[in-house]
Amino acid sequence: MKALFDPERPLDARRYYLIFPDSVGHGQSSKPSDGLKANFPNYGYRDIVDLQHKLVTEALEINHLHAILGMSMGGMNAWQWAEAYPDAVGGVMPVVSLPIKVSGRNMLWRRMVTNDIHFDPEWNGGNYAKPPTGWLRGYEILRMMIDGVPHLQSIIPDGQAADRFVADVRKQAEAGDANDILYSLESSADYDPEPGLASIKTKVFALNFGDDEFNPEVLQVLERLMPQVPLGRFVVQPGSETSFGHLTMAHPELWAQHVGEFMRWLGDAPLQVDQAR
Repeated sequence: MKALFDPERPLDARRYYLIFPDSVGHGQSSKPSDGLKANFPNYGYRDIVDLQHKLVTEALEINHLHAILGMSMGGMNAWQWAEAYPDAVGGVMPVVSLPIKVSGRNMLWRRMVTNDIHFDPEWNGGNYAKPPTGWLRGYEILRMMIDGVPHLQSIIPDGQAADRFVADVRKQAEAGDANDILYSLESSADYDPEPGLASIKTKVFALNFGDDEFNPEVLQVLERLMPQVPLGRFVVQPGSETSFGHLTMAHPELWAQHVGEFMRWLGDAPLQVDQAR
């Protein structure tokens, strides 16, 4: 993350007060794996955004944010912030997300993974003693989808490489919690910012990646819908063998220059933001 937060970078930590919330159901915030398992209260993306707003306005007593940058689910939440709290933020930058409800292939892979968990006998209504096999298999789908096609073509030239990839993926899945994933995936059911796009008052700079299979560029969603956003801009950065599809979000050295463009658009002093050093 040095590409974003180091001195002279777009979100220079010496210059900005940075807030990194753990959303409900994720990170160190309350989540099913804390003990309630399948008895954990259901939550949606609207709940996540409302709790973020309470954190900022009530706990931190900040009435107006300069900017919000969110990636993936956080990008979807950024779209929601722009609509739900139009006077609370100067600009939002949703990264690898689309301003439409979860549908098509995005819905399909989610449903495959949640079904793999729900219908696995080892799940036992959420009271499993070990990671259910359905989750381990379902994560293989998720992990393949979250990477880029050119990148996978580059790193998996043969069957042995594929076996190593699957073995690594299984270790990652075993370290996760099926209930947490189930709740997280199902919480996106109330996400649909499209009807309110024209009402957004704040600046919106959307960034997607051309090799992101979660939000496929072939759908041309940003090209079609961003003209509805009064102060909207967008960039679709081409993918390559050296990018990582949806996971490019975890490599900001590949896209930090766009954050610099966003911050300058908000009226900040210009920074020289090339590819990260």
